[in-house]
Amino acid sequence: MFGTGGFALPTFRGLYETQHEVVGLVTQPERSGQGHHEHRNPLKESAQERGTPVFQPVKANLPDSIARLREFQADLFVVAAYGQILSAELLGIPRLGAINVHASLLPKYRGAAPIQFAVINGETETGITIFQIEPKLDAGPILGIEKIAIGPKETYGELEVRLAQLAVPLTQKVVDALANGTAQPLVQDASQVTKAGRLKKTDGFVPWHKSSYLVNAHIRGVQPWPKPSAILRLKDGRELRLLILEVEARDRALSGDPGTIEVINRSQMFVKTGDGCVEILSLQPDGKRAMSPADLLRGHHIQTGDCFLSAPLS
Repeated sequence: MFGTGGFALPTFRGLYETQHEVVGLVTQPERSGQGHHEHRNPLKESAQERGTPVFQPVKANLPDSIARLREFQADLFVVAAYGQILSAELLGIPRLGAINVHASLLPKYRGAAPIQFAVINGETETGITIFQIEPKLDAGPILGIEKIAIGPKETYGELEVRLAQLAVPLTQKVVDALANGTAQPLVQDASQVTKAGRLKKTDGFVPWHKSSYLVNAHIRGVQPWPKPSAILRLKDGRELRLLILEVEARDRALSGDPGTIEVINRSQMFVKTGDGCVEILSLQPDGKRAMSPADLLRGHHIQTGDCFLSAPLS
């Protein structure tokens, strides 16, 4: 098994529930020093509890790493959220090749952030695809696929937890099929490919110019990271940095450009969007706790006509 993040943990544990032997875990090394925080590696801890050898190469494709991987004499490599691109030489080591547990309905959302982009783009359905890894990114033949509905209020973080669990029985089924010689690979339709590249911190900025539906989707799709950020410019020139945690579309006409707010009874905040408006239900000022708009309005002189910036400050 190749994996590092929490998304991979249920799949890793699930492999021990099969008739197959888990001969090793390959996971990213711990990072330390300036700019890095020490983090627990739950996959490593789980492997050590079971007496499974753990290998943590800085770069898995180097000759020394390749030699170590051959020593495992594995029939199959199972990859989930590992964090490194694997070379053709490495992928050729096991006799059954390598499979990847990917959190989208391929060929849609190939790349590093498939769950985030599915939510951000307002999809109502996503799932897990297991495919045979080839050198081209997420392009190999599909060996198994399972769909799941995206909840109307579900954040990326909440959906990731559900998808991680959904992957377990599907991975077990695919591994069994490969071992038995009954797997039926399905070539991906290249005409349906979409990309889901890695998000940047600035990608969290709320796009008020989009439809109310997509504003809501964006806010959910960037939680818990890179976080749905916004800057409210007040009439006196001050700027208030906020996280917008929850909104809901409303049938209400607002004047002004997208991002313009309306304050009602010092308790409600509505924001104009590209096609209507949303009501802010929960937000968080910079360095403060999450709160309702009523709590924010008690501590700040915010008025109807104040406006969120259309782009983050450089």
